[in-house]
Amino acid sequence: MAHTRIRKFNTRETYPEQNLDNDLCQAVVTQGGRIVWLRGQCPQNLDDAKNIDSHDPVEQTHKVMQNIRQLIEEAGGSMEHLVKVVVYITDVRHREAVYRTMGEYIRGVHPVSTGLVVQALARPEWLVEIDGTAVIPE
Repeated sequence: MAHTRIRKFNTRETYPEQNLDNDLCQAVVTQGGRIVWLRGQCPQNLDDAKNIDSHDPVEQTHKVMQNIRQLIEEAGGSMEHLVKVVVYITDVRHREAVYRTMGEYIRGVHPVSTGLVVQALARPEWLVEIDGTAVIPE
């Protein structure tokens, strides 16, 4: 593991009433390295900024997480370098679907996470936006 993860947990235990399975932690300690600050990623293509043709929170989250992975890799890192995510959703009923899908991409990574339910995102068809921070060791 590239960084020290403090108090790792899985959301299965933290939120037993919800069908979640995310590897997270309470704190991440990094030392040195290059910080990658990711813009909030939305369900659109990185190359042409076109939205994906879906109003499904699972499909939208897959695209968002694929963008995050691609940007970290383009910066010379990998998903294990992800230290923080902030998840914005427009409907609390999508929380489980969004977090389950995000969990597929952060399995074993244990970033810190903040989740917010917001009234709207920049485009009305967007259901989820996730920003992140990665630290790529020297």
